[in-house]
Amino acid sequence: MESLVKFIEDEFIQKKDFPDFSSGDTITVYYEIKEGEKTRTQFFKGVVIQRRGTGATETFTIRKMSGTVGVERIFPINMPALQRIEVNKKGKVRRSRIFYFRGLTGKKARIKEIRG
Repeated sequence: MESLVKFIEDEFIQKKDFPDFSSGDTITVYYEIKEGEKTRTQFFKGVVIQRRGTGATETFTIRKMSGTVGVERIFPINMPALQRIEVNKKGKVRRSRIFYFRGLTGKKARIKEIRG
């Protein structure tokens, strides 16, 4: 049964070509928003907190600070409204899910950058 589900996912769900990113990276996600009959592109720039799932159900969570309030958003990787993803900085973290990042403020909330 699992092989049948995997076959259907591979055949019918279109794969978009996004760059490789992982938790700790700072990325910008451009996605399309429909307001009535008009559509516009909006972006969300923040730190990737986690990637979870595989195949068609894969999602990633991004956190950004809007003033003093933290805003998190979960994006499915196969969302049709996703236009492109830009990796702004590669971050060096030791965990794949950095939920501890939610409790950090100020200079403690910085992530070391991998250069090169």
